Amino acid sequence: MAIMSKHEIKLGDWGTLNADAKLIRFEVFVEEQNVPAELEMDQMDAVCLHAVAYDADGTPIGTGRLLPDGHIGRMAVRKIARGSGVGGELLQALMAQARARGDQYVALSAQTHAAPFYERHGFAIEGEEFYEAGIAHINMQRNFS
Repeated sequence: MAIMSKHEIKLGDWGTLNADAKLIRFEVFVEEQNVPAELEMDQMDAVCLHAVAYDADGTPIGTGRLLPDGHIGRMAVRKIARGSGVGGELLQALMAQARARGDQYVALSAQTHAAPFYERHGFAIEGEEFYEAGIAHINMQRNFS
């Protein structure tokens, strides 16, 4: 399924979108942020709904995933597309899918520096900062009710 916004966003399973999602996640998390590759790709990919955003030329520029339990994760936007609004479009697409399947809320573990982005989309901070893969994170949640 494709959603049209400023960018084209494709939704699908890992088998359909893994090549483009891996390219983005490897570039952002492994190369830029030095997350070990073995931590970046996990067994949850197979059971998630994935979203990949493309620019006008069809180049994959952003990705994220929705887990069965309502968590959003692996949100990443390539440097070439940061500030273009694609992260918000991906987040909105994943939240819409969660709402459509009946989830009452969505949750995520945001890198602390990105918390203001998620707050602008209605997420609230929950708990204390923690470190994952050597990067500061904070849990956040948005209720749909």
